[in-house]
Amino acid sequence: MTQLSTPAEAAAPRSDVTDDAFDRLTPLGWSKGLAAIVAGLAASFLLFGYALVYWRNADMDFMVIYNALVMNDGKPQHFFDHTAYLTILAVKSWFRLLHGAGLLDAYTLPSIPKASDVAAFDSAMTAAVRAGRVLAFLIAIGCVLIFAGLMRFIVRDWRVAMLAVLAFALSGGIAVHSRILRSELVAACPVIFALMILIASGRRATAWRPLAIALAAALCVLGLENKVQAILLVGVLPVVILSFGGARSASVAFWQNTRWSWVAAAFAGAVALAAAWAAWPLLATGFDRHLLDAAEFHPLLLARYGIYQAALAVLIGACMIAYALLWGISTAETLTSICAALAGAALTLLLLDVDYNTSNVIAVFNPLEKMLTFADAGTSSAASGSNPAAALLLLLQGFGSVLARYTFVLHSSARPTVFLTWLIIPGIVYAYRRGEKRAALQSLLLMLAAIAIDTLGVRRGLKSEYFIFTDPLIILAGAVLLDRLRDLRFHKWAYPIAVTLAALHIAVGQAEPIKYALKRTGPESVCEWNGYYMPLLPLPWCHT
Repeated sequence: MTQLSTPAEAAAPRSDVTDDAFDRLTPLGWSKGLAAIVAGLAASFLLFGYALVYWRNADMDFMVIYNALVMNDGKPQHFFDHTAYLTILAVKSWFRLLHGAGLLDAYTLPSIPKASDVAAFDSAMTAAVRAGRVLAFLIAIGCVLIFAGLMRFIVRDWRVAMLAVLAFALSGGIAVHSRILRSELVAACPVIFALMILIASGRRATAWRPLAIALAAALCVLGLENKVQAILLVGVLPVVILSFGGARSASVAFWQNTRWSWVAAAFAGAVALAAAWAAWPLLATGFDRHLLDAAEFHPLLLARYGIYQAALAVLIGACMIAYALLWGISTAETLTSICAALAGAALTLLLLDVDYNTSNVIAVFNPLEKMLTFADAGTSSAASGSNPAAALLLLLQGFGSVLARYTFVLHSSARPTVFLTWLIIPGIVYAYRRGEKRAALQSLLLMLAAIAIDTLGVRRGLKSEYFIFTDPLIILAGAVLLDRLRDLRFHKWAYPIAVTLAALHIAVGQAEPIKYALKRTGPESVCEWNGYYMPLLPLPWCHT
């Protein structure tokens, strides 16, 4: 199988005879190209995000902002649905920072005027919501730039990296999350970044690779702490990464079972034990049966908690060992990496102590049970195993719905990355027939992971807010193929197809923000849930 190269390699030589589509698509270069992408996102945010009336995206803007206000007032977190823990903490701290700088008066619940003073209430809430939207935009920009930096380590040609960044920046997920306070972006992106770090660090061995694995494990837990749905990404990551290795993945001399490598392994083991000991109280709370019963959780398998969590831990360990056997990783480095992963995960769990609440803890340790508390009766019944045939039928229905959505014709959506699948799927076949079998396998695994996660997401309608979990996988699949099939850039149809894709990304990706900006409906629908989610903040248009 053909080996993928590292980003240190130079871009492919250019042709003096045929136009190079890559050059025509990236005329600004790397730095100016990134600046142009950020400027475009900023313009879209100002036109179709920041200036919108404060209640237009009340779900979840209001929920997050309300929790930031009450927590700045010394009260406990009230919203635990996702759990949105890190998003709420970020908004809380952001409000305090802005208030300290004299830029925001409405940073606590008492600072919001009463609903009876409509003008003052509207003014204060507008300031708070717009402050929150600015933070959402800054987080989205940060995610785009981190994605860009990591792409440079994955593909050989910076122009391929730039095209991938453009696709990510113009994706439906970024379009939604760059202007609304939701939990998905801060949940999905850390796990995607973990995958990208593992791909890059696996391609070429270094003495510091176990630290990269520790960082990846920490990022996975970080995502899970903000939205339990991230467990789906975490679950596919160990399998996907198996194919991303090569001749230069083998351990460097330091890790070839030398005396110092075993010293490093012993040190990593000690750190892992210390981190696990520090996180043990959280683990005990997470599986406390009384707390789980009070939260109306129900065990997913065999009437016992912790089964699939243990299975996931075994899967991760098994895949790390399999990766070591496939790509020549020494025993010492493998053991060090396993300990590093445990330490990174355990230390990141301690973030739950920053603003401790048992509801967050049990949700993070029991993510699937938490998700099932919001599932419909059919899904809950199928998941409990009481009707295996029903579970299979739901999966088949979800799979069929995903395929229909990927065609766009059978089921349209504000998701421009579906057009990439039209090229990626035949591209996998083409790459395999060309002898690029490893690239074909890598792209196929990324696509299968995206399809599997989307299949489960269909049960919640596969809303545009959920695109951020799988859009990056699709984009990575395309980038892997394009990086190996770079001669296609000289094809006469390469440039027209790429321009068409870019136009579709802009038109379809911005459809949802523009739709919200042009909506004429009022805020009355908020009254259906504001009493539950914002009990201490009456709204002017809701009469109780």
